[in-house]
Amino acid sequence: MPPLARLLGYAGLLPHIAVVLVLLERNSELRFSALALGYAYAVIILSFLGGMWWGLAARASPVPGQAPGWIWIAAVTPSLIALGSAVPWATGDAWPGPSLIMVGAALLVSPVVDWRLAHGGLVPDWWLRLRIPLSFALGTMTIAMALL
Repeated sequence: MPPLARLLGYAGLLPHIAVVLVLLERNSELRFSALALGYAYAVIILSFLGGMWWGLAARASPVPGQAPGWIWIAAVTPSLIALGSAVPWATGDAWPGPSLIMVGAALLVSPVVDWRLAHGGLVPDWWLRLRIPLSFALGTMTIAMALL
């Protein structure tokens, strides 16, 4: 695994760690801001994953049969989940708890796509060793935010 990929990948957990720490302090003045920033970061990362998958599908497309249709569908799903998770906020319904749980669950499930990409030979050998722990950590912290 490239050291820079590992460093930047794990550094990407720092915003969520900061949000969880703020929430654990039970500071009512910072609570909403922390939840909003944690939610925003989670949906940005979820959408980023879809963008990565789109790029992998596009890269494989010049070779017939290399990019099955499911990859294109998987690539647009994260941004649709992110948008759907914002509907409660936009309509005044309960937010952010249910939205955080939805996004956290999507992050926890996202390595299934990466596993299929790895077994199709579309990602480097080290890909899953980075993606699985990062998705588990980010997804778990996102759900924890909803429960704190």
